[in-house]
Amino acid sequence: MLVAKAGKDGGKQSIWRGVPRWARVCTVFGVVLMVLSGATLVGYHTLVNRYEGAVGKGDLFGDQAAGATEKKSNIKGPLNILLVGIDPRKPETPPLADSIMILHVPASLDRGYLLSLPRDLRVDIPEFPKANFSGRTDKLNAAMSFGSRVPGQNPDAARGFELLAKTVQQVTGIERFDAGAIINFTGFKKIVDAMGGVDMYIERDVKSEHRKPDGTMRELKPGGGGYLGPQAEYKKGDAHLNGWQALDYVRQRYPKNGVPDADYGRQRHQQQFIKAMVDQAFSADVATNPVKLDRVLRAAGQSLIFNGRGNSVVDFALALKNIRSDSIETIKLPGGPVPSTGAYKGERLLPPAEDFFAALRNEQLDAFMLEHPDFKQKNK
Repeated sequence: MLVAKAGKDGGKQSIWRGVPRWARVCTVFGVVLMVLSGATLVGYHTLVNRYEGAVGKGDLFGDQAAGATEKKSNIKGPLNILLVGIDPRKPETPPLADSIMILHVPASLDRGYLLSLPRDLRVDIPEFPKANFSGRTDKLNAAMSFGSRVPGQNPDAARGFELLAKTVQQVTGIERFDAGAIINFTGFKKIVDAMGGVDMYIERDVKSEHRKPDGTMRELKPGGGGYLGPQAEYKKGDAHLNGWQALDYVRQRYPKNGVPDADYGRQRHQQQFIKAMVDQAFSADVATNPVKLDRVLRAAGQSLIFNGRGNSVVDFALALKNIRSDSIETIKLPGGPVPSTGAYKGERLLPPAEDFFAALRNEQLDAFMLEHPDFKQKNK
């Protein structure tokens, strides 16, 4: 999600009270949130020069290779933005898309629908000659890995994103994404810590699979098959999470650790945390603290690869200036495991999900959600 707030100063539209605010979600969860706001008067060009250069750029959709020129027109809705979270690995290891989200913004540009796709969703990944990939049926998160492979070089996450985007378009019927972003999980932790942590409501008691109460890693059992030692715990109720806690919490997906609906519960927790991050970003503690704000902006810029199909991240911020966390509807798509008499093969979406995608494509989500309230994600 992108958020911007433009104000007036002496009636002049070109000067804003506070740095215009924007929030970018690419969860983690994949997610990421970035915010531009502050207590001083900063003009548009100053804003762009100071922070736009800090945001990583990437040809996430193959536009540059196709010779596309930058779009100069104003951003108009409806918009579809693809957000992907990846876990940093060794440079020679192809990345996996550990978190995949779509933000749909209606033509009015004043609200949004945020939905997650299961990373284990069983899909047909199309051929991708750029990576010498002939296509195959596999889990959705593998599309980024297959697409990122460059013969004789380290994997390219931006190229992997391109194949993932093509795959998601096949699944959803979305013809074109208007923007996309990749955030790495290490950067996610830095953003949360730069904000001073995030307050959120935890819906049930959850224990960590991988972390001890002090944040250090739990030891593997001899021979594998699990971990040893005390577990970090996240108790039901209001909580304040720092960076490692936030990342750890939104990663939990095992029933034995308190997430009975597995990956669907993890998706819900990620969406809940995104909204909590947005609220924290607009709090006075961040928005009016120039030092903290600068830390947040720089941490976000260092952690994000963004592509706006010719429009800058600031352009999107201004276009989506009216969106706030309470105007984002989080979506739960109906799904479950692929039927199998043997080993787990992945997830599938149930037929009603296609009705949702059809409503999204036809700009009829408002009416669809009135008739299908069960698609609304539980936030508490």
